[in-house]
Amino acid sequence: MELIKLRALEPGDIDFLYRIENNRDLWHLSHTQQPFSRQILEQYIRDADRDIYEARQLRLAIVIPEPDQLIGFIDLFDFDPKNRRAGVGIIIHKDYQNRSYGNHALKTLIDFAFKILFLHQLYANISVDNLPSIQLFEKNGFQRIGIKKDWNFNGVTYTDEYMYQLIAPEEYKFN
Repeated sequence: MELIKLRALEPGDIDFLYRIENNRDLWHLSHTQQPFSRQILEQYIRDADRDIYEARQLRLAIVIPEPDQLIGFIDLFDFDPKNRRAGVGIIIHKDYQNRSYGNHALKTLIDFAFKILFLHQLYANISVDNLPSIQLFEKNGFQRIGIKKDWNFNGVTYTDEYMYQLIAPEEYKFN
């Protein structure tokens, strides 16, 4: 049995999405500065069926198949079909962290991005103090390619941010 599966957003995801998007402790990860209304998030879910080529982003739900438990989201953002690249973001509810769910979700997304979307590369921006994310992305082949100095302001001080990149391995490349 699969540890996790990725699926499209569904209307029943609204309560979980509302809690994640309005959790101020997580806003620094997405650079959010204000809460989202339930109505806005319901509209977001209704529009989530738009093609990635139109929307330039894709959010997938991370679900434990039995008993169909939503535990997080994984995103492709800043999708650039011309240059065949996209950014990656992931959030796992704190109750489900450190159980390999994020690792399996990222592996599944990488496979989808390279095999189905035929992307050439993925990238991630990670705060230098987010050690779990750094470990997750490095474990999955992402290489640190740079550092953005004093990139994010947390209300008290500035923090640096690493940029990670994964070029499609040979087994995914096509002409």
